[in-house]
Amino acid sequence: DLKCTPAPAISPRLAVFLLLPSPPLPCLFLLLSSSLVSSDRCAWEGCLGFRSGGTMARNEEKAQSMLNRFISMKNEEKRKPKERRPYLASECRDLSDADRWRGEILREIGVKVSEIQNEGLGEHRLRDLNDEINKLLRERVHWERRIIELGGPNYLRNTAKMTDLDGNIVDVPNPSGRGPGYRYFGAAKKLPGVRELFEKPPEMRKRRTRYDIYKRIDASYYGFRDDEDGILEKLEAPAQEEMRAQVLAEWQRMDAIRREARKGVKSGDLVSVGPVVGEILYEGEEEVVEEERRKEREREEKRKEQEFVVHVPLPDEKEIERMVLEKKKMELLTKYTSEDFLEEQTEAKAMLNVQQ
Repeated sequence: DLKCTPAPAISPRLAVFLLLPSPPLPCLFLLLSSSLVSSDRCAWEGCLGFRSGGTMARNEEKAQSMLNRFISMKNEEKRKPKERRPYLASECRDLSDADRWRGEILREIGVKVSEIQNEGLGEHRLRDLNDEINKLLRERVHWERRIIELGGPNYLRNTAKMTDLDGNIVDVPNPSGRGPGYRYFGAAKKLPGVRELFEKPPEMRKRRTRYDIYKRIDASYYGFRDDEDGILEKLEAPAQEEMRAQVLAEWQRMDAIRREARKGVKSGDLVSVGPVVGEILYEGEEEVVEEERRKEREREEKRKEQEFVVHVPLPDEKEIERMVLEKKKMELLTKYTSEDFLEEQTEAKAMLNVQQ
């Protein structure tokens, strides 16, 4: 398929060199330059991927050249066969291999996370990608645990948290039964039924107990500090003055009634309303008059009792001395004799009819 001029005749030395399994390129170019004429050299340069003007061809042309394809084939033969990642992490015995497989899983996760950011993939494709990412995450955890068992670093300490659309860390329950570690990425967070998982439930208002209610109550609640700001005092001052005036007027009126009642009681006449009062006595005022009459009668009775004198005969000096002597005798008998002895002595005196 190469579009170049037919290869010119070459020397036997060059033909033998080309039959080698892997001829060195510098030697090949040296032989070409020494054994070919200028026109033949240009033809071979076209076959090997060079332009006639001495400049390199495009990358596509170089990749399609016979020499480049030959070199690529040789490199693939030297390369080891591609290894597959073990199905179980416990099958790996080498720490470096385990770390390499973990890095490969992280690269696969990064590719799929970048792909799942596209919202135009469709719901089914997004769900499949999210499942694949979660599967790789679980596999990564297995390899990280295996690395710890083999004596490597602990990657589990720096595990990323689950976040919502606003970037806030959330703890999303798993309704699908896939375990508590199931996570959502990219556009999968906006799928139907998934957005509701990230919405915070409304906080239920906790009913306060009686203890909580009384714990915040102080003297202000009971009105003990209402007079401190001075507002209530200004509002109550006019009403207080009015009430004082009413009470004072009522007291003056009742005092006038009492004076009229005292005058009537002392004179013994009927109580009449004087010109000072000028009003008819009501039921409460009549009670005041009766109270004044009762107090006046009590004062008269006390005065009469104080004037009554009782004539009591007073003892003379001999009688007083005899009573003092008898009292001292009784004290001595009580001090040095028992009560039983005193009772027996009293009975004996009564039987003998002996008088002291």
